[in-house]
Amino acid sequence: MKSNELINRDLILRENLAIERTDMAIDRTLLAFVRTSLYFAIAGMTLNSLLKLSYGLYLEIAFWIIALLILFIGLYRFYHQKRKLKNNRKHIGNYIPEDRI
Repeated sequence: MKSNELINRDLILRENLAIERTDMAIDRTLLAFVRTSLYFAIAGMTLNSLLKLSYGLYLEIAFWIIALLILFIGLYRFYHQKRKLKNNRKHIGNYIPEDRI
């Protein structure tokens, strides 16, 4: 086995591991968006039922709208990042340094 093949295998392994780490980070980020969205939804319900404000319903609706916006932004970013990662995955293994072209 040539040393060039070893370098290429090592590069492919590192790239695959980096993509797996990035994939897991994208998943964690989506879960953080979902968690934050749930916090806003729960805050809206709690404020309306606990404080009994005259404008409590409007406050609850505002918190629900914010929660849905956060959730949709998180889902959009999740699918956008997954699509970009999938496109980058196909370039692994075809690495040629620019000075050799």
